[in-house]
Amino acid sequence: MKIAIVGSGLAGLTAAVDLVDNGHEVEIYESRPFWGGKVGSWVDKEGNHIEMGLHVFFYNYANLFKLMKKVGAFDNLLPKDHTHLFINEGGNLKSLDFRFAIGAPFNGLKAFFTTEQLNIVDKFRNALALGTSPIVRGLIDYEGAMVIIRDLDKISFKQWFLNHGGSLRSLERMWDPIAYALGFINCEDISARCMLTIFMMFAAKTEASKLNLLKGSPHRWLTQPIVDYIIKKGAKIHLNHKVEEIIFKESNSSYKVEKIKVSNSKEEKFIYADKYLAACDVPGIKKIIPQEWYRFNEFAGLKKLRAVAVATIQLRYDGWVTELRNFNKDNEKPTGLDNLLYSADASFSCFADLALTSPVDYRKEGMGSLLQCVLTPGDKWMGRSTEKITAEIVKEVRNLFPSSKNLKLLWSNVVQIPQSLYRESPGMEPYRPNQKTSIENFYLAGSYTKQDYIDSMEGATMSGHLAASVMLDKKVDLAKNLSVN
Repeated sequence: MKIAIVGSGLAGLTAAVDLVDNGHEVEIYESRPFWGGKVGSWVDKEGNHIEMGLHVFFYNYANLFKLMKKVGAFDNLLPKDHTHLFINEGGNLKSLDFRFAIGAPFNGLKAFFTTEQLNIVDKFRNALALGTSPIVRGLIDYEGAMVIIRDLDKISFKQWFLNHGGSLRSLERMWDPIAYALGFINCEDISARCMLTIFMMFAAKTEASKLNLLKGSPHRWLTQPIVDYIIKKGAKIHLNHKVEEIIFKESNSSYKVEKIKVSNSKEEKFIYADKYLAACDVPGIKKIIPQEWYRFNEFAGLKKLRAVAVATIQLRYDGWVTELRNFNKDNEKPTGLDNLLYSADASFSCFADLALTSPVDYRKEGMGSLLQCVLTPGDKWMGRSTEKITAEIVKEVRNLFPSSKNLKLLWSNVVQIPQSLYRESPGMEPYRPNQKTSIENFYLAGSYTKQDYIDSMEGATMSGHLAASVMLDKKVDLAKNLSVN
């Protein structure tokens, strides 16, 4: 069977792995000059690795980890300490420390009871809210808890949290930065289903909230091994190929794709296949769907889904920004916080020093920190110049890290994506489409499609497996928490 896949993000690449493993002919068409989708990266003329965001790999990404093991990419992960670090003004470091010998769920309870990011009253109210959540039931009845959680899509996490005794300050100082890191929106805008799903998956296993970062850029250490795997099995990838039109025929009120028209810099051509998979994001799928298809519910629902704006800045210094105390400019002895970082006191809610966390590609001889900061909410940054954004963020970096005040900024870069992840707002879950559509030979993948996770690398991987399973008419075999062997 010949299959054409539109989009080379994790969803499309995952589906391609399953399809070539089953002996089918796969060709992928990607509009960009690089593969990877939202985990895409590239190298500029000066040799700087540019990413479209900050990519963190939690141990509850069971399906992504299983895929990485299959293609030989799992050893490209660098594990970090089992603690989530919050940086407040003046280098005031607080933690949500999950390190506890007894393990789940007690490590999570210990983390929330002892975190210095909250005062004693807020910690008590935080524990009250989480202690009355479906997570408690999930410790003995995971699926029963998920049924309850799925039904909480209609309200925001803020509404749910406050109704269960949580405090507004807990949201502002801890949960908003985490929500921004997960979905680029705050607790008032993100659904309770989304946040509680994450808590559920984190609480189920001790290791689930442990995190990793890649050795270096995603292109080199994540997607390249996947691409090598599928090409070795006969797949082809066509970059700079944009879908211009989906041509279909109608018979007795049913539709079937006949071909798709794609274009590159040289020509337009038609692609013929037995089945077609659109592995796009929300704005991407909206661009290519024929208007006539909006009569079907799964496509009509797409009109309800909105995407969030995301801006990511990279800042390279001549010394080490996050070492906090010693004002170290000895670039031969890198020092600082080798972990994912959060802040409630900056425009970047989550960030990392890639020169420490992912040194293979991001550490440069004779230079210091390379901060990669996700600017949230992203809307206010769209259309602004790199110079203006850089000037503002540099001030905020100095506010967080007094150790950076005498350091020189050597280089900066800003990536602006006006439409990225789909907005996990309350009430949006019913509009997420299934992978199988009303079109006979046309399927969907992408982390916005139906799967029990958020718009993320794990969600994209799950959607790719689900899409391949319906295309092959086979039962899907999704990995559960940490089932990565």
